[in-house]
Amino acid sequence: MTRDAGVPPRRLALLGGGFSTDDDGLLDTWVLRHARGRRPSVCFVPTASGDAPAYAERFLDAFRARECEPSVLPLFRREPDDADLRAFLLAQDVVYVGGGNTANLLAVWRVHGVDRLMREAYEGGTLLCGISAGANCWAEGSLTDSFGPLTCLRDGLGLLPGSVCPHYDSEPGRRDSYRAAVAGGGLPAGWAVDDGVGALFTDGRLVETVTRRPGARLYRVRAGAGGEAGERAVECRPLRA
Repeated sequence: MTRDAGVPPRRLALLGGGFSTDDDGLLDTWVLRHARGRRPSVCFVPTASGDAPAYAERFLDAFRARECEPSVLPLFRREPDDADLRAFLLAQDVVYVGGGNTANLLAVWRVHGVDRLMREAYEGGTLLCGISAGANCWAEGSLTDSFGPLTCLRDGLGLLPGSVCPHYDSEPGRRDSYRAAVAGGGLPAGWAVDDGVGALFTDGRLVETVTRRPGARLYRVRAGAGGEAGERAVECRPLRA
């Protein structure tokens, strides 16, 4: 669907890596290249990890040296009032969500009204992105280990149509479990992300795929005939230092 002139595109990115897992910084550089402005404001949201201090510090250490204005939004110890929180989030050029527990992330966001603010920021042109739980949260549903064993969670924000499965090539059981979930209707068709991959969506449509690892792919997974799920690999442009 064509958006009205003057209305910013709605963009989000699924990340299979970044500052928390990689030493080369290639995926984070790619994210910043898609941010609006020469020195974008980048907010890290570590809710899924329980606002782990070391995780937030690692983000700040990685992004302070870049051409951006980094910050962290903690929710387990709130300081700003609701009006300040809204103004703060809507002023961000990039919101970068960390990994951890997807179900807990969504629950905490809803209690604090952050789910609504994320949608408002998205509609206003803020680039939303994240790794693991920070990728799961944007879709309608995801494959998650939030409750221990891998299971379906049909409880995402729905900004990205369909479902998401992170760590597709690196965690045992992910590929088989996700394909079975999609084939059986536990999750809608969606996107499976190998570690090292970045996938950018504009207005819900895939527009770019990159990778920092040779052979890593993004996959489109759909239910097929005979109770099976088919997967189609999407070629990814290699990122280079």
